[in-house]
Amino acid sequence: MVWEDGGGDSASYPIVATRLSGTVGPHSMTRPSRVKIVLAFAAVYVLWGSTYLAIRLAIDTLPPFLMTGTRFTLAGLILFTWAVLKGERFIPPLHLWRRALVIGGLLLLGGNGGVVWSERYVATSLAALLVSTEPLWVVVLNWAISRQRPNWKVLLGVLIGLVGVAMLVGDGLRSNGHSKFSLIAGGVVLMASFSWAAGSVYSNRRPFHVSTLMASGMQMLSGGVLLLLLAVVTGDPMRLNLANASWTSIGAFFYLLVFGSLVGFTAYSWLLNNVAPARAATYAYVNPVVAVFLGWMIASEPLTRQMLTAAAVIIGSVILITTFGREHTPTTVPALHDSECPTPPCA
Repeated sequence: MVWEDGGGDSASYPIVATRLSGTVGPHSMTRPSRVKIVLAFAAVYVLWGSTYLAIRLAIDTLPPFLMTGTRFTLAGLILFTWAVLKGERFIPPLHLWRRALVIGGLLLLGGNGGVVWSERYVATSLAALLVSTEPLWVVVLNWAISRQRPNWKVLLGVLIGLVGVAMLVGDGLRSNGHSKFSLIAGGVVLMASFSWAAGSVYSNRRPFHVSTLMASGMQMLSGGVLLLLLAVVTGDPMRLNLANASWTSIGAFFYLLVFGSLVGFTAYSWLLNNVAPARAATYAYVNPVVAVFLGWMIASEPLTRQMLTAAAVIIGSVILITTFGREHTPTTVPALHDSECPTPPCA
């Protein structure tokens, strides 16, 4: 799955689809050094968690859909070219491109695109916490498809997570200055999280029989092109004025491209081949904490007691689901972090 950037950009977006649809091999036969493991986890924890704030800074003076579409198209092109240089087929079969189009549409167009638009109206910390509900939707979708009821601990995690969402809606959205738009944007973030979950489940059940590099490159290219088409429909190219674009927004764009999509993706892919999947999945409950902290420290976003309580409730539910639901829900890892994410959807 592509993650960045989740979204958010698990943007970050960090990209969940990479793990699911790439051909992830067995753990390395040689034990990796502790330094490499620590650096990889630091990249996944901090870089993917920071993509929510980076998205907010990027869309301050750059049109949202044009910005994120360009980011994923470039990142996908780089990964696709890298895969070809490493020996992959230059023209993958058409059925793989159709599959990549579906996954890219769900993860990046619906997932990351929804988060990017919503961050114009809600705080980055609130968006990150709402995106962290993605494992709840994965459980529900897998339950609906397989007709196999999750165990009671997973169901408890879903219930606790929904309570946390209700607490956020009751506190965080009301405290935002744009009450009408913030309520709509909060709903869009939840729909984006559901779209990311649907892409995760689909990619897990329809895996790519190509390398992780090629799968992620195809998905990013497909999703990026769809986002660019949406940008054209919504008039983003007409609103682009590079003369008025701030260096902060331009720097945030390249940060998302390089560190959210490429570095974060590489680090996460490496972790999946060198540590237990359950350990790699811990980014799901670290990224929102990083996003909340950075939003408060850098962007002076409000941080209320009820919001902190809701954060603890949601993260606790994710821990329950990812710990006890692996045999029933193999895709319980949320980004595009863009993240790129995938991205939780922000990566």
